[in-house]
Amino acid sequence: MIPAPQRSLRIRSAVTVVAVAAVLLVGCDEATRDPASDPSPRVTSPPERSDGGLPPRATIAAPTLDPEPPLAGLVVVLDPGHQLGNAAFPAEVAAPVDAGGFTKPCNTTGTATNGGYPEASFTWAVAGATRRLLRRLGARVSLTRTSNSATAWGPCIDERGRAGNPGEPGPTADLKVSIHADGSLAPGAHGFHVIAPAEIAPWTTDIAVPSLELAEAMRDVLVEEGFAPSTYAGSDGIDVRGDLGTLNLADVPTVMVELGNMRDPGDAMLMTSAAGRRHYASALARSIARFLAR
Repeated sequence: MIPAPQRSLRIRSAVTVVAVAAVLLVGCDEATRDPASDPSPRVTSPPERSDGGLPPRATIAAPTLDPEPPLAGLVVVLDPGHQLGNAAFPAEVAAPVDAGGFTKPCNTTGTATNGGYPEASFTWAVAGATRRLLRRLGARVSLTRTSNSATAWGPCIDERGRAGNPGEPGPTADLKVSIHADGSLAPGAHGFHVIAPAEIAPWTTDIAVPSLELAEAMRDVLVEEGFAPSTYAGSDGIDVRGDLGTLNLADVPTVMVELGNMRDPGDAMLMTSAAGRRHYASALARSIARFLAR
Protein backbone atom coordinates (compact mmCIF):
# COMPACT_ATOMS: atom_id res chain seq x y z
CA MET A 1 0.00 0.00 0.00
CA ILE A 2 1.19 3.56 -0.68
CA PRO A 3 1.38 6.17 2.12
CA ALA A 4 -1.92 8.01 2.65
CA PRO A 5 -0.55 11.56 2.01
CA GLN A 6 0.94 10.54 -1.35
CA ARG A 7 -2.21 8.61 -2.25
CA SER A 8 -4.39 11.63 -1.47
CA LEU A 9 -2.31 13.90 -3.72
CA ARG A 10 -2.52 11.44 -6.58
CA ILE A 11 -6.26 10.96 -6.24
CA ARG A 12 -7.20 14.64 -5.94
CA SER A 13 -8.07 14.97 -9.64
CA ALA A 14 -9.78 11.59 -9.89
CA VAL A 15 -13.32 12.90 -10.37
CA THR A 16 -12.27 14.95 -13.39
CA VAL A 17 -10.35 12.04 -14.87
CA VAL A 18 -13.32 9.72 -14.47
CA ALA A 19 -15.54 12.16 -16.33
CA VAL A 20 -13.06 12.18 -19.23
CA ALA A 21 -12.79 8.40 -19.15
CA ALA A 22 -16.57 8.08 -19.28
CA VAL A 23 -16.68 10.14 -22.47
CA LEU A 24 -13.96 8.01 -24.02
CA LEU A 25 -15.85 4.87 -23.07
CA VAL A 26 -18.96 5.83 -25.06
CA GLY A 27 -19.20 3.73 -28.17
CA CYS A 28 -16.88 0.99 -26.93
CA ASP A 29 -18.02 -2.62 -26.95
CA GLU A 30 -19.20 -3.21 -23.38
CA ALA A 31 -18.33 -6.88 -23.45
CA THR A 32 -14.87 -6.89 -25.01
CA ARG A 33 -13.04 -3.61 -25.24
CA ASP A 34 -10.76 -2.60 -22.39
CA PRO A 35 -10.04 1.15 -22.44
CA ALA A 36 -6.90 0.52 -20.39
CA SER A 37 -5.29 -0.81 -23.58
CA ASP A 38 -6.09 2.42 -25.43
CA PRO A 39 -4.28 5.15 -23.46
CA SER A 40 -4.85 8.83 -24.20
CA PRO A 41 -1.91 10.96 -25.41
CA ARG A 42 0.32 11.84 -22.49
CA VAL A 43 1.74 15.16 -23.76
CA THR A 44 -0.24 18.35 -24.29
CA SER A 45 0.99 21.50 -26.06
CA PRO A 46 -0.37 25.05 -26.35
CA PRO A 47 -2.74 25.62 -29.30
CA GLU A 48 -1.84 27.65 -32.36
CA ARG A 49 -3.74 30.75 -33.46
CA SER A 50 -5.55 30.84 -36.76
CA ASP A 51 -2.93 33.25 -38.14
CA GLY A 52 -0.17 30.71 -37.45
CA GLY A 53 1.21 32.56 -34.43
CA LEU A 54 1.10 31.53 -30.80
CA PRO A 55 -1.30 32.95 -28.22
CA PRO A 56 -0.10 35.94 -26.16
CA ARG A 57 2.71 35.10 -23.79
CA ALA A 58 0.51 35.36 -20.68
CA THR A 59 -1.74 32.54 -21.89
CA ILE A 60 0.96 30.08 -22.93
CA ALA A 61 1.23 27.00 -20.76
CA ALA A 62 4.34 24.86 -20.89
CA PRO A 63 3.84 21.37 -22.28
CA THR A 64 3.11 18.98 -19.43
CA LEU A 65 3.20 15.25 -18.88
CA ASP A 66 0.19 13.60 -17.31
CA PRO A 67 0.83 12.63 -13.67
CA GLU A 68 0.74 9.08 -12.45
CA PRO A 69 -2.82 7.73 -12.67
CA PRO A 70 -4.72 8.93 -9.58
CA LEU A 71 -5.74 5.47 -8.39
CA ALA A 72 -2.38 3.80 -9.01
CA GLY A 73 -1.56 1.32 -6.27
CA LEU A 74 -5.17 0.95 -5.11
CA VAL A 75 -7.28 -2.20 -5.32
CA VAL A 76 -11.04 -2.35 -5.87
CA VAL A 77 -13.27 -5.44 -5.80
CA LEU A 78 -16.54 -5.31 -7.73
CA ASP A 79 -19.17 -7.95 -6.99
CA PRO A 80 -21.69 -8.32 -9.84
CA GLY A 81 -24.72 -9.71 -8.04
CA HIS A 82 -25.93 -13.27 -8.69
CA GLN A 83 -25.01 -15.44 -11.70
CA LEU A 84 -27.10 -15.98 -14.78
CA GLY A 85 -27.34 -19.74 -14.27
CA ASN A 86 -28.29 -19.77 -10.58
CA ALA A 87 -31.84 -20.88 -11.34
CA ALA A 88 -30.52 -24.07 -12.98
CA PHE A 89 -28.77 -25.14 -9.77
CA PRO A 90 -31.45 -24.94 -7.04
CA ALA A 91 -29.76 -27.32 -4.60
CA GLU A 92 -26.39 -25.57 -4.77
CA VAL A 93 -27.90 -22.10 -4.53
CA ALA A 94 -30.13 -23.07 -1.58
CA ALA A 95 -27.32 -24.65 0.46
CA PRO A 96 -26.78 -22.76 3.76
CA VAL A 97 -23.54 -20.81 4.25
CA ASP A 98 -22.16 -18.54 6.94
CA ALA A 99 -23.52 -14.98 6.73
CA GLY A 100 -21.78 -13.54 9.79
CA GLY A 101 -22.81 -15.56 12.83
CA PHE A 102 -25.90 -17.07 11.20
CA THR A 103 -26.63 -18.92 7.98
CA LYS A 104 -28.40 -17.95 4.78
CA PRO A 105 -28.81 -19.63 1.39
CA CYS A 106 -25.69 -19.57 -0.77
CA ASN A 107 -27.31 -17.18 -3.23
CA THR A 108 -30.54 -16.39 -5.08
CA THR A 109 -31.56 -16.20 -8.72
CA GLY A 110 -31.86 -12.43 -8.69
CA THR A 111 -34.69 -10.53 -10.34
CA ALA A 112 -35.47 -9.30 -13.86
CA THR A 113 -37.36 -6.59 -15.70
CA ASN A 114 -40.95 -7.24 -16.74
CA GLY A 115 -39.51 -7.84 -20.21
CA GLY A 116 -37.19 -10.58 -18.94
CA TYR A 117 -33.81 -8.79 -18.82
CA PRO A 118 -31.98 -10.51 -15.91
CA GLU A 119 -30.40 -8.74 -12.96
CA ALA A 120 -27.34 -10.95 -13.41
CA SER A 121 -26.76 -9.61 -16.93
CA PHE A 122 -27.31 -6.01 -15.84
CA THR A 123 -24.87 -6.23 -12.93
CA TRP A 124 -22.30 -7.99 -15.11
CA ALA A 125 -22.44 -5.25 -17.75
CA VAL A 126 -22.25 -2.41 -15.20
CA ALA A 127 -19.39 -4.08 -13.33
CA GLY A 128 -17.43 -4.52 -16.55
CA ALA A 129 -17.90 -0.90 -17.59
CA THR A 130 -17.00 0.33 -14.09
CA ARG A 131 -13.86 -1.82 -14.12
CA ARG A 132 -12.74 -0.28 -17.40
CA LEU A 133 -13.16 3.24 -16.03
CA LEU A 134 -11.30 2.44 -12.82
CA ARG A 135 -8.47 0.81 -14.75
CA ARG A 136 -8.11 4.00 -16.76
CA LEU A 137 -7.47 5.70 -13.43
CA GLY A 138 -4.77 3.19 -12.55
CA ALA A 139 -6.69 1.00 -10.09
CA ARG A 140 -6.30 -2.75 -9.95
CA VAL A 141 -9.83 -4.16 -10.22
CA SER A 142 -11.09 -7.70 -9.74
CA LEU A 143 -14.57 -9.20 -10.05
CA THR A 144 -16.07 -11.86 -7.80
CA ARG A 145 -17.25 -13.86 -10.80
CA THR A 146 -15.54 -14.40 -14.13
CA SER A 147 -18.52 -15.01 -16.41
CA ASN A 148 -22.21 -14.38 -16.95
CA SER A 149 -23.21 -17.88 -17.93
CA ALA A 150 -26.50 -19.77 -17.98
CA THR A 151 -24.54 -22.94 -17.19
CA ALA A 152 -22.78 -21.60 -14.07
CA TRP A 153 -23.81 -20.73 -10.51
CA GLY A 154 -22.43 -18.77 -7.56
CA PRO A 155 -20.17 -17.82 -6.01
CA CYS A 156 -21.95 -18.00 -2.65
CA ILE A 157 -22.41 -14.95 -0.47
CA ASP A 158 -19.72 -16.07 1.98
CA GLU A 159 -17.11 -16.18 -0.79
CA ARG A 160 -18.32 -12.86 -2.16
CA GLY A 161 -18.21 -11.36 1.32
CA ARG A 162 -14.62 -12.41 1.97
CA ALA A 163 -13.29 -11.40 -1.46
CA GLY A 164 -10.60 -8.77 -1.07
CA ASN A 165 -10.15 -9.35 2.67
CA PRO A 166 -6.67 -9.52 4.20
CA GLY A 167 -5.46 -13.11 4.06
CA GLU A 168 -7.77 -14.11 1.21
CA PRO A 169 -6.40 -15.06 -2.23
CA GLY A 170 -5.39 -12.05 -4.26
CA PRO A 171 -4.46 -8.53 -3.16
CA THR A 172 -6.18 -6.87 -0.21
CA ALA A 173 -8.80 -4.43 -1.47
CA ASP A 174 -9.13 -0.80 -0.48
CA LEU A 175 -12.89 -1.16 -0.89
CA LYS A 176 -15.55 -3.45 -2.32
CA VAL A 177 -18.84 -2.67 -4.05
CA SER A 178 -21.56 -5.28 -4.57
CA ILE A 179 -23.70 -4.26 -7.56
CA HIS A 180 -27.37 -5.23 -7.67
CA ALA A 181 -30.81 -4.20 -8.87
CA ASP A 182 -34.06 -4.65 -6.98
CA GLY A 183 -37.35 -6.29 -7.93
CA SER A 184 -39.96 -4.59 -5.76
CA LEU A 185 -43.57 -4.97 -6.83
CA ALA A 186 -44.76 -2.11 -4.62
CA PRO A 187 -46.77 0.42 -6.66
CA GLY A 188 -44.55 3.26 -7.87
CA ALA A 189 -41.38 1.83 -6.29
CA HIS A 190 -38.33 3.18 -8.08
CA GLY A 191 -34.90 4.64 -7.53
CA PHE A 192 -31.58 3.49 -6.07
CA HIS A 193 -30.44 2.86 -2.52
CA VAL A 194 -26.99 2.11 -1.12
CA ILE A 195 -26.75 -0.41 1.72
CA ALA A 196 -24.03 -0.16 4.36
CA PRO A 197 -23.35 -2.87 6.96
CA ALA A 198 -24.74 -2.42 10.45
CA GLU A 199 -22.21 -2.49 13.28
CA ILE A 200 -22.27 -6.09 14.51
CA ALA A 201 -19.55 -7.30 16.87
CA PRO A 202 -17.20 -8.84 16.03
CA TRP A 203 -18.05 -8.92 12.34
CA THR A 204 -18.30 -5.34 11.14
CA THR A 205 -17.12 -3.15 14.01
CA ASP A 206 -13.96 -2.25 12.08
CA ILE A 207 -15.65 -1.35 8.79
CA ALA A 208 -19.08 0.06 9.72
CA VAL A 209 -18.01 3.71 9.83
CA PRO A 210 -15.93 3.84 6.62
CA SER A 211 -18.55 1.72 4.85
CA LEU A 212 -21.23 4.28 5.71
CA GLU A 213 -18.93 7.01 4.38
CA LEU A 214 -18.58 5.03 1.15
CA ALA A 215 -22.37 4.66 0.97
CA GLU A 216 -22.84 8.40 1.42
CA ALA A 217 -20.24 9.21 -1.25
CA MET A 218 -21.96 6.83 -3.65
CA ARG A 219 -25.41 8.25 -2.85
CA ASP A 220 -24.19 11.79 -3.39
CA VAL A 221 -22.63 11.06 -6.79
CA LEU A 222 -25.64 9.09 -8.01
CA VAL A 223 -27.85 12.06 -7.12
CA GLU A 224 -25.44 14.46 -8.85
CA GLU A 225 -25.66 12.25 -11.94
CA GLY A 226 -29.44 12.60 -11.95
CA PHE A 227 -30.49 9.26 -10.45
CA ALA A 228 -33.38 9.38 -7.98
CA PRO A 229 -33.06 7.94 -4.46
CA SER A 230 -35.36 5.03 -3.62
CA THR A 231 -39.00 5.75 -2.85
CA TYR A 232 -39.46 2.44 -1.03
CA ALA A 233 -36.29 1.36 0.82
CA GLY A 234 -33.88 3.08 3.17
CA SER A 235 -33.89 6.79 3.86
CA ASP A 236 -32.59 9.43 1.44
CA GLY A 237 -30.87 6.76 -0.64
CA ILE A 238 -29.10 5.08 2.32
CA ASP A 239 -30.00 1.86 4.11
CA VAL A 240 -28.12 0.10 6.93
CA ARG A 241 -28.62 -3.65 7.32
CA GLY A 242 -27.16 -6.44 9.40
CA ASP A 243 -28.63 -9.41 7.55
CA LEU A 244 -26.46 -9.49 4.42
CA GLY A 245 -23.55 -11.93 4.43
CA THR A 246 -21.86 -10.12 1.54
CA LEU A 247 -21.45 -7.12 3.87
CA ASN A 248 -21.06 -8.87 7.22
CA LEU A 249 -18.08 -10.98 6.14
CA ALA A 250 -16.08 -8.10 4.66
CA ASP A 251 -13.00 -6.71 6.37
CA VAL A 252 -12.64 -3.72 4.04
CA PRO A 253 -15.05 -0.81 3.48
CA THR A 254 -18.00 -2.34 1.65
CA VAL A 255 -21.42 -1.41 0.33
CA MET A 256 -24.16 -3.05 -1.69
CA VAL A 257 -25.87 -0.76 -4.18
CA GLU A 258 -29.33 -1.47 -5.56
CA LEU A 259 -29.09 0.73 -8.63
CA GLY A 260 -32.82 0.79 -9.23
CA ASN A 261 -36.00 -1.26 -9.34
CA MET A 262 -36.10 -3.50 -12.40
CA ARG A 263 -39.91 -3.74 -12.18
CA ASP A 264 -40.30 0.02 -12.62
CA PRO A 265 -40.66 1.02 -16.29
CA GLY A 266 -38.45 4.09 -15.94
CA ASP A 267 -35.64 2.30 -14.11
CA ALA A 268 -35.93 -0.66 -16.48
CA MET A 269 -35.54 1.62 -19.49
CA LEU A 270 -32.18 2.82 -18.16
CA MET A 271 -30.99 -0.64 -17.18
CA THR A 272 -31.78 -2.21 -20.55
CA SER A 273 -29.94 0.47 -22.57
CA ALA A 274 -26.20 0.51 -23.15
CA ALA A 275 -26.12 4.25 -22.52
CA GLY A 276 -27.95 3.80 -19.23
CA ARG A 277 -25.52 1.13 -18.08
CA ARG A 278 -22.56 3.35 -18.97
CA HIS A 279 -24.18 6.16 -16.98
CA TYR A 280 -24.49 3.92 -13.92
CA ALA A 281 -20.88 2.81 -14.33
CA SER A 282 -19.62 6.39 -14.58
CA ALA A 283 -21.42 7.28 -11.34
CA LEU A 284 -20.00 4.24 -9.54
CA ALA A 285 -16.46 4.99 -10.69
CA ARG A 286 -16.75 8.65 -9.68
CA SER A 287 -18.08 7.72 -6.25
CA ILE A 288 -15.29 5.21 -5.66
CA ALA A 289 -12.70 7.81 -6.62
CA ARG A 290 -14.33 10.39 -4.35
CA PHE A 291 -14.29 8.02 -1.39
CA LEU A 292 -10.65 7.08 -1.93
CA ALA A 293 -9.74 10.78 -2.07
CA ARG A 294 -11.28 11.56 1.33
